[in-house]
Amino acid sequence: MKTVAQLLKLKDQKNQEVHQILPHQSVFEALTKMAEKNVGALLVVKDGKVEGIISERDYARKLILKGRSSVGTPVSDIMVSDVITVDTHQTVDACLGIMSDKRLRHLPVVEDGKLIGLLSIGDLVKEAIAEQAELIKQLEQYIRGE
Repeated sequence: MKTVAQLLKLKDQKNQEVHQILPHQSVFEALTKMAEKNVGALLVVKDGKVEGIISERDYARKLILKGRSSVGTPVSDIMVSDVITVDTHQTVDACLGIMSDKRLRHLPVVEDGKLIGLLSIGDLVKEAIAEQAELIKQLEQYIRGE
C-alpha cells in the first residue's frame, strides 16, 4: 500500500500545484480562481498555514441560499475552518477511510505544519484501483504457476 508521500511523487507536475486563496479575499475572487484553474475547491492559507477550505458547495449553501453577495463576502465567512489534514506517512487506504467517514472530497497534506500537497478523492480512488489491479494480476500469475 502506497503512502501519501509516494502518491504525491506520482502526481504529474500540473496536478501537484495546490490552489490557494487568502482568508480576506472575496468569495467572488475564490470562484473566479476555481473557474480559471478548473477546480472545485481552494485551500485558504495564511502565512503558510492552512486556515480553511472553500468549495463550490460552501458557496451554494452558505452564500447563494442565504441571498448574500459573493463580491462583498470574505472567504473566511463561508470557509470550513476545521480542516482535516494528513501527513506523508498515511496510507492510501487510511486516507480513503478518512474521506469516506468524514464525507470529504479534498485532503490537505501537511508536514511539520507546512502545506505540501492536496489529495482529491479521485487521486485516491485511482491509486486504490491500480493497486487492486496489480494484486489481481499477481494472484492470477500465482495460480497459473508463473
